[in-house]
Amino acid sequence: MNNRILERSVLQVIYWLMVLAFAFPIFWFILTSFKTRVDAFSFPPKILFTPTLDNFQSVLGNASFIHNYMNSIIIGVSTTLLSLLFGLPAAYALARFHMKKKENLAFWILSIRMAPPIMVILPFYLIFQRLDLLDTYIGLILVYLTISLPFVVWMMRGYFESIPVDLDNAARIDGASRLKAFLMVVIPLASPGIVASAIFSFITAWNEFIFALILTGNQTKTTTIAVTGFISLEGIRWGEVAAAGTLVCLPVILFGLVIQKYLVSGLTMGSVK
Repeated sequence: MNNRILERSVLQVIYWLMVLAFAFPIFWFILTSFKTRVDAFSFPPKILFTPTLDNFQSVLGNASFIHNYMNSIIIGVSTTLLSLLFGLPAAYALARFHMKKKENLAFWILSIRMAPPIMVILPFYLIFQRLDLLDTYIGLILVYLTISLPFVVWMMRGYFESIPVDLDNAARIDGASRLKAFLMVVIPLASPGIVASAIFSFITAWNEFIFALILTGNQTKTTTIAVTGFISLEGIRWGEVAAAGTLVCLPVILFGLVIQKYLVSGLTMGSVK
């Protein structure tokens, strides 16, 4: 009994140390956003200091950053909605319909997401240059769809397979078409998985850096690129960088906290039949 208690205590200590190791950089980053330039560069580093909102006022007063922030919202939301719009029917078809080499098709869809961005960035750039899609919302959304759509299809396929097909059949016996059964019966039951897929799609589009760096310009630059605007030849304005980074992380953190219940169930339910 004592050995079990000791083992649990040791595991709890290890878990908390791991949490602190991952959380401390974020905590320090947010802390720096409330420091003056003197406090940010003080040595030894200050934990106790007089907080200031000057860094946030400087960032929010930057019209270019606000424009880039809105770009990220437009691109992130559009990518998420389109990923669900195309991904849910595709996942449902792979889960319910019988077709030749279905597993090969499903794996091919997933394999698209395995390609590293640095490998495909040049073909995308050349194609978009020909099609006049550089520095456009459509171009960047199309690129992000190639990343998020395979994930949505693969994840939701497993989730749809966990929903009994008898429910579809019962709805069709009652007179519903397959489309109506999908929309009225399957989709509500799959809502936790849909929410989990949505947040991952949004995070992918919101945090992406390489494609946004190469394929955007002044019109569609996102916040991940805009943060680097506070780095100049004069030096790095760490307070403003931290404030901008905090504002970039805030929507994703709030989104995750609001739907964390659905996120956990969505990640686990689809793996159990």
